[in-house]
Amino acid sequence: MKIAIAVEQKTVSAHFGKCPEFLIADIKGGKLIQSETLLIPKHSPGSVPELLHSKKIQRILCGGMGTTAAAFFHTYGIQVITGVTGDVNQALNAFMNGTLLANGPSFCTPGSKGC
Repeated sequence: MKIAIAVEQKTVSAHFGKCPEFLIADIKGGKLIQSETLLIPKHSPGSVPELLHSKKIQRILCGGMGTTAAAFFHTYGIQVITGVTGDVNQALNAFMNGTLLANGPSFCTPGSKGC
């Protein structure tokens, strides 16, 4: 399974649409096979979901995400896991161990503050 974690300064980004990079992790049998950092030069509607789909990502982890972006991911069959916080490596390990605590849906509407 390939996952993407929205990253900002080595922590899980609070908002998908503002993150400068993603940690892409290939996981098999609960173990990390390989990982890479994917830099995102600029977000535009639908471009990042399309890019992550082309990399065969199955799940994306982030703090929050706008409803438009979530709809794009849904179209590609990519599961969105929001409410994830903290150190990116700890989040990755928790995901692999099945102990990830996502603090529920954190979907933002365009123009809202705090997300």
